[in-house]
Amino acid sequence: MELPEELKDRQLSEIVEPLLQWYDLHARVLPWREEPTPYRGWVSEIMLQQTRVEAGKPYFERVLAALPDVTALAEAPETRLLKLWEGLGYYNRVRNLQKAARRIVGEFGGRFPADFEQLLSLPGIGEYTAGAIASISFGQPVPAVDGNVLRVVARLSGSRADVADPAVRRAFGRALQAVYPAGRCGDFTQSLMELGAIVCLPNGMPKCESCPLSSCCTARRDGSFAELPVKPAKKARKIEARTVFILRCGDRIALRRRPKTGLLAGLWELPSAAGTLTPEAAAAQLRKWRLAAGPLRPAAGGKHIFTHLEWHMTGYIAECRSPSAGFEWTDRRRLTEEISLPSAFKAFADSLFG
Repeated sequence: MELPEELKDRQLSEIVEPLLQWYDLHARVLPWREEPTPYRGWVSEIMLQQTRVEAGKPYFERVLAALPDVTALAEAPETRLLKLWEGLGYYNRVRNLQKAARRIVGEFGGRFPADFEQLLSLPGIGEYTAGAIASISFGQPVPAVDGNVLRVVARLSGSRADVADPAVRRAFGRALQAVYPAGRCGDFTQSLMELGAIVCLPNGMPKCESCPLSSCCTARRDGSFAELPVKPAKKARKIEARTVFILRCGDRIALRRRPKTGLLAGLWELPSAAGTLTPEAAAAQLRKWRLAAGPLRPAAGGKHIFTHLEWHMTGYIAECRSPSAGFEWTDRRRLTEEISLPSAFKAFADSLFG
């Protein structure tokens, strides 16, 4: 794709110095910036996909304390890995993290490849993450174009190209790559990210009065910041009703594995059934599972939002006379120390052990 006309006409080189000067003064203190090794940078980038920075900080510290280098990550048992990640969601991120770590250990002797294409070949690393590692960790003039950067460049240039189009993302990246400053490639990448994260905010609420680029910003000049960047309307989430069962047997509760593919693939879950079941239908479901239980009691329900799906959950508590086959019966210690339960079931946490 050709560069948008707005970017052809604009000299992006004029933003470099003011942006770097601003970054030197206003960059947030973040744990992965304190020691910017390729490993730490990579873990943070994967972790912050679909996760806010403030929410990600304690997880980053926890994972790095337990798995301080790529070899430790490659060798970690999956149960431990998932427990460290518990609560962050999107568990394929951490599974791909380990697959990539094993490739780095096996094919690159435990050293991160500095080459963009080699980085791109690793599981879970796309163009944005490869660009972030290449520029921040290895000082290469390779842009990392995420949502923050797309928003900054679209508003600066006034571009009305659809930023959801991969060709547009690459065109923006080429325009930026042409102005990367020698010796400060990593800082330039982070300054663009930082500007989008704390100043050029989404949803029509930028802090233009604090922006070092306001004097050359098209959206500030013509008042179009609320309209930019242009992207397609989000599809409405599908709503799915589920009935969740807290099955107790003495000091243990029942868990089961989800299917190996699809939503929450391969993770433990509280047993559930499709739909909002009446007490009678819920009792019938227990009989299908060959469970003998006392009277059902309602549990506080909840709602959980995935990217394209929303679960509306009803809950029941059942005291079972004996543990039935087909479930994993676990106690509080194992659930606390070993087993990772997705945050979709957080609404039922207070009801698990009475």
